Amino acid sequence: MTASSTADPKATLHRYYTSARDALIWKLDGLSDYDVRRPMTPTGTNLLGLLKHVASVSESYLGSVVGRPSGIPIPWYPDDPDDEVPNADFWATADESREFIVDLYQRVAAHCDATIEALDLDSPGHVPWWGDRADTTLYHLLVHLVAEVQRHAGHADIIRELIDGAVGLSEGWGNMWAEDGEDYWQRHRQQLEDTARAAHTARPQP
Repeated sequence: MTASSTADPKATLHRYYTSARDALIWKLDGLSDYDVRRPMTPTGTNLLGLLKHVASVSESYLGSVVGRPSGIPIPWYPDDPDDEVPNADFWATADESREFIVDLYQRVAAHCDATIEALDLDSPGHVPWWGDRADTTLYHLLVHLVAEVQRHAGHADIIRELIDGAVGLSEGWGNMWAEDGEDYWQRHRQQLEDTARAAHTARPQP
């Protein structure tokens, strides 16, 4: 940790928030429109849906919650809550183009960055859905968002690897150590499979 980041905790939180946000959108690079929408888990987790969700929560927490509404329409959140579609922020409809969602994500990001720059860490916020913790501060909102977006960036890591085997933390930085040889990961995975089976066989099962 550098002295400057220690002296400026808001800058540190902002950096971790934006790095996760950037990693999440980078995971779409080079994929087809089908692949960015594909449900890759039993609960339907998909890359474009993760972008929608992060845009939605960021716009709320660093918008109206702190008294700085973005004015950016979030079309999957209707004015009448009775018209809301369950989990609408976790997948893209056929009418919601990739370009539209990416543009909205980037516009929300710009508003969030401006909010972080404009407010102090102790600036008040109010989150109605947090119950008895509803009254909060920008500091707690940033901690929450760092945890939230980093978590979904991790989801995106796994989804992208399942789609085409691509891994990495950011463009040009794989952050994955591997021995020489194109078959390294295949050998590594087989080693883990063999170890798991051996451990299962060796110990009494519940």
